[in-house]
Amino acid sequence: MRWPLLLLLLSAACLEPEAPRVVTGEWGGPHLGLIATATGADLEYDCAIGKIVGGIHPDAGGRFSALGEHFPGHGGPIRIDEQGERRPARYQGTVRGTTMTLLVILTDTNQSLGSFTLVRGASPNVFKCL
Repeated sequence: MRWPLLLLLLSAACLEPEAPRVVTGEWGGPHLGLIATATGADLEYDCAIGKIVGGIHPDAGGRFSALGEHFPGHGGPIRIDEQGERRPARYQGTVRGTTMTLLVILTDTNQSLGSFTLVRGASPNVFKCL
């Protein structure tokens, strides 16, 4: 009588996609695009960019937290000698199969820049500053 229970538990474990050890590839969604490698990631938001240092390494449940930087943009041309503002940031979220949820927090002020839902292989829908 234990075999049916064991088979049920094993099949239920297979329903939840296993979290990757490191997130790679192109991810896109409303207002954010992310290109991840084993050593980091580049992000492009509406009127801003970001960088994750050290890669995105989810735990067994798909949760991750990574440090990096956020660079707010502005409308109009960028001068050659212009020094952009650089803000420390924490990028945290979850990866479940081909879907990532991502929360961006500026660590110097503890300000949340929002939560984003990204899909692996999807094109980002990002608006440029004008």
